[in-house]
Amino acid sequence: MLTRRNGTAGVRPFNNLLRRLNDADFALIAPHLVAADSDPNDLLYSPGDNVETVHFPCGPSLVSYMVANEDGRDVETILIGREGAVGGIVSQGNLPAYTRIIVKFAGPFVRLPVNKLDAAKAKSRSLNNVFARYADCMLAQIFQSTACNAIHSIEQRTAKWIISAMERTDHGDTVPLTHEQLATLLGVGRSYTSRVIQTFKAEGTLETRRGSIVIRNAEGLRNRSCRCNEAVKGHFEEVLRGIYPEPGKDN
Repeated sequence: MLTRRNGTAGVRPFNNLLRRLNDADFALIAPHLVAADSDPNDLLYSPGDNVETVHFPCGPSLVSYMVANEDGRDVETILIGREGAVGGIVSQGNLPAYTRIIVKFAGPFVRLPVNKLDAAKAKSRSLNNVFARYADCMLAQIFQSTACNAIHSIEQRTAKWIISAMERTDHGDTVPLTHEQLATLLGVGRSYTSRVIQTFKAEGTLETRRGSIVIRNAEGLRNRSCRCNEAVKGHFEEVLRGIYPEPGKDN
């Protein structure tokens, strides 16, 4: 359920991409931003939907891109948190959505009509440049995710997804992921995911609570992970320095 709130109270939303804009560029879009709260599994777009709105996750909010497969399962490809946005990032005019985009972790968002963003980009080369650079970073995530799925083990990918979710939100060491959600991220059965989680629990790396995973040894979890997160973060730093969330830092 999406609950709208009036305005943004004159304060920059807790979204690193919006905070990256200079004052003049932010002023071009600020009057058109609408604050809203979303619940887990709120649907932002289905394949074929007309993309009319840009959604900026703020604070603990997390969004997932999901691709349907012929066996009826959805496989998650990338996660987007407060470092970015989804929908109409670089398009000129409305285009159909290709994937299903849902809210993974509940929290605040701000929304911006695509036509308002396009009008602002037409007035500002620097604003256009920031969003083009962000689109490049998102594409890098997709490339890295494709390679990761092809060559890395389930254990490595499990550690990677948990770390990625932790870094993109401000939940601290507690990540609101269920076994079922993690299985969807990995594209495997729930029983397989549960066995991997049990291994990590036995090592003292994490523990589980109802509806969440608590990280007890973040360094140990990183050692179990592939290096895909680091590759993506490195590209973000090269292209848009400072917008990828750093653990423990209010970006």
